[in-house]
Amino acid sequence: MSGADVNLVLRSTRVVTPEGIRPAAVAVAGGSIDAVLPYDAGVPAGARLEDVGDDVVLPGLVDTHVHVNDPGRSEWEGFYTATRAAAAGGITTLLDMPLNSLPPTTTVENLRVKQAVAAPKAHVDTGFWGGAVPTNVGDLRPLYEAGVFGFKCFLSPSGVEEFPELDQEQLAGAMAEITGFGGLLIVHAEDPGHLAGAPQRPGPAYADFLASRPRAAENAAIEGLIAQAKRLDARVHVLHLSSGDALPLIAAARREGVRVSVESCPHFLTLTAEEVPDGATEFKCCPPIREAANQDALWAGLADGTIDCVVSDHSPCTTDLKTSDFASAWGGISSLQLGLPAMWSEARRRGHTLEDIARWMSAAPAELAGLRRKGAIEAGRDADFAVLAPEAVFTVDPAELFHRNQVTAYAGRTLHGVVRSTWLRGVRIAADGVLTEPTGHLLERDR
Repeated sequence: MSGADVNLVLRSTRVVTPEGIRPAAVAVAGGSIDAVLPYDAGVPAGARLEDVGDDVVLPGLVDTHVHVNDPGRSEWEGFYTATRAAAAGGITTLLDMPLNSLPPTTTVENLRVKQAVAAPKAHVDTGFWGGAVPTNVGDLRPLYEAGVFGFKCFLSPSGVEEFPELDQEQLAGAMAEITGFGGLLIVHAEDPGHLAGAPQRPGPAYADFLASRPRAAENAAIEGLIAQAKRLDARVHVLHLSSGDALPLIAAARREGVRVSVESCPHFLTLTAEEVPDGATEFKCCPPIREAANQDALWAGLADGTIDCVVSDHSPCTTDLKTSDFASAWGGISSLQLGLPAMWSEARRRGHTLEDIARWMSAAPAELAGLRRKGAIEAGRDADFAVLAPEAVFTVDPAELFHRNQVTAYAGRTLHGVVRSTWLRGVRIAADGVLTEPTGHLLERDR
């Protein structure tokens, strides 16, 4: 420990480190973790001691799937409100998706517009994905060189006309270009043919909506994606997996050396189709929340490592777009502030630990994006922490959420795990629901 440079020591009887949960004192200098010391280590002269008792110190969560919608649709969300919600929920780093904002992040010019809007508003560190659409193959390398973390595409309609999907030929072209410079392609994988062939019955019945987005659409799209990735030796990532049927395909591809990773989301892992009331479109997302048996398969995939990480896919909208008709309502779950307690509530019930939570929600998404300073409590990393009271319970009140439109599928649910405070580079940015002014940095891919 460099001693004189240390300005903060954060101490707890339960610190989640790569070596396990243990009593420790985390020494912070210059916004970085200087050392992880024994619990009773002396505090250097001039350093402040923050003892959080038996609350658990986790590495700050990393959420690589957030739709901030700013600029252009900032009435749906915005960098100020989204990052406040993230900070309140223990998230210290997020990556913004390239669509639902106007302009979408499909050119360097558009990226610069988004960065300029985000810079004064970000409560947490914020980076950006680029978009791969039919007309911008020539923009992919410049975007990558400008610092985006990779590229998102859709294989079926995205829901917004300014971000069209790729057909199979266009997918191959984008994948080849991105592979050529060593980039990552992240994919919304639902097959348009299967979706077109599924029954489309508008109305409030959740069963009808579920039938319109069958697991077969995900499975077929993932199978095709794997085949393309294998042919091109591409690195690809499957977004928001909801179909447990696809897990054997992914596991088999990995055994064959295909570079494919996969995420799922708290709503697929904690909510089930059987509990969605008709007309309750706050539960609508694409792909959809599926049945309890399918959820069990997803948890098995998490447990055996087939699913790499858990991220929010926070995709908010204004309240009026959540009509009672599942066919026409906007699809998206607002969950930035609640992902950690939602996941911990279900994980603890299934026998998982906070070490698992830290791996799924911090270390693995940081690794996916190449964020080498994030994702773990160890020397040399950014001093980003989430302090959690894991035994405490609370009931979700939408009025207490910080995202712009206080609609959530978790309303009224009692959850385990209260985020006591959140720390960004050694500075407390949230404490018991009180937020500081924005101090987040804009992040670019390490080059």
